[in-house]
Parts: sequence; structure tokens; C-alpha cells
Amino acid sequence: MKTDVIILIEIDDLGRLCICPEKEEFTLIFRTATEVHWDGKGRFLYSPKPQEWSYFEWYKHITSVVMEEFNCELLLNSNTRFDNLPENLLNQILLK
Repeated sequence: MKTDVIILIEIDDLGRLCICPEKEEFTLIFRTATEVHWDGKGRFLYSPKPQEWSYFEWYKHITSVVMEEFNCELLLNSNTRFDNLPENLLNQILLK
């Protein structure tokens, strides 16, 4: 199994949860039909703006799709940055 460090987790101006891996690219993730997408220009995974699911559920979904479909575990470390996340979401992600 591969691992990659998450360098940034943010909620962007469109309300999407974005996860930026350090090295890996997931250009074919659209083929999984899981509503997880890859932005090649910005080099990040993203979800649609949450409607039925919470941001935390999307976080878990994105990381599990990457694990199941690409055999890659996305990990937090002390250098992971968080931008525009509500405190409760940040706490949920850190305690996961």
C-alpha cells in the first residue's frame, strides 16, 4: 500500500471540501462514480458542496475511496494545513 501526506484541507469559495495530497495524483478518480473529483490544475481532490452529507462524512468518503480504489492511504502530519474549516470539523478530522 502507498501512503501520501495531506498538505492542505480546506473548504473553498464554492463550498467544496478540498484535500491536497503531497505527491500522488488521482486523475482517473472520476471513473469510480463516487462523486469524488480531481482538479488537475490545483492538484486536489474535492467533493461537491455538501447537501445530505456533512463535511466530515465527505472527508471520510474521499479518503476511503482513495484507499479502496487506488490503494493509497492519505495521512495527516504536523505540517498539514487547514484553511476555512469550522472548529468542529477540524476537531473531527484530527480525532479520526
